[in-house]
Amino acid sequence: MVKKLSDFPRVSLCHQPTALEAMPRLSETLGGPNLWVKRDDCTGLATGGNKTRKLEFLIADALEKGADMVVTQGAVQSNHVRQTAAAACKVGLGCHALLERRVPDREADYETTGNVLFDQMFGTTLEFRPTGLDMNAEARNVVDKLAAAGHQPYFIPGGGSNEIGALGYVSCAYEIIDQINANKLNIGWIVLATGSTGTHAGLLAGLHVAGEQIPVVGISVRQPEDKQITAVHKLAQSTAAMLTDKPLGVENVLVNDEYVGVGYGQPTQGTLDAINLIARREGLLLDPIYSGKGLAGMIGLIEQKFFNTDKDILFLHTGGSAALFAYQNQFTVAAE
Repeated sequence: MVKKLSDFPRVSLCHQPTALEAMPRLSETLGGPNLWVKRDDCTGLATGGNKTRKLEFLIADALEKGADMVVTQGAVQSNHVRQTAAAACKVGLGCHALLERRVPDREADYETTGNVLFDQMFGTTLEFRPTGLDMNAEARNVVDKLAAAGHQPYFIPGGGSNEIGALGYVSCAYEIIDQINANKLNIGWIVLATGSTGTHAGLLAGLHVAGEQIPVVGISVRQPEDKQITAVHKLAQSTAAMLTDKPLGVENVLVNDEYVGVGYGQPTQGTLDAINLIARREGLLLDPIYSGKGLAGMIGLIEQKFFNTDKDILFLHTGGSAALFAYQNQFTVAAE
């Protein structure tokens, strides 16, 4: 049955609308076009980030189903786990998380600083897993064990990336459209980092439902282009189907995988350079796992004249600066 966004249960966790800001100094440095940033690093919960929008719908669903705790999973420095843990605290639920040791050759404090420190401050119980497992399946197994022990656990997939979570970025798409119209902006492209797919898919679904034709390009942080396109399209299609009968074609899903580097959570020199550049031009902090790679991709595509348009570009800042502390040895402070 087709519904409106307001028909879905939702709790208030997010500062919204988040700001849409010009980036004139970065635009000048890169020689145009005019760049804008959607500040979803400022959603408010536990230092902010994109997962908070998803959690408004996921936590509401958990409460509606009578849950007493949530169970989720992510990589060690997961922004999603940090925000899920905080959301659980805010509504009085317990939180249990599985952390995958997905990133090799890290410093000794990688599992105690940054997001992991915040997870522990929020009282999350943690389990670590080796890399390469089906982490959603692992988390579901834990859900079964907790249920057998008398709990009422609610499963949240990695990144909050299912149809319920993706509704958070349907809402964000509507918000962006309103801001573009209110400010009479000339946005021709939206660029974001794409990982677990929920943000990318929800944004595409929201634009599709609203009848907007702004193209979105996702800079992959992990998967090759073909796999990411398939995954994003599957979720975008099923999310849109809850809100409209109009099918969402795969041609709407654009992914670039040239900025992944050697793997997830392993920033390239281009990632580090992009993070330093936007810090020194715009006073913004990006993370080395998601938004940093997304910005490196946007810069690279501008240099390649990929956009080939006189319209402006909007970069979606998904947050994650807490993870910078786990990568501090890779950043060098150099005089300009």
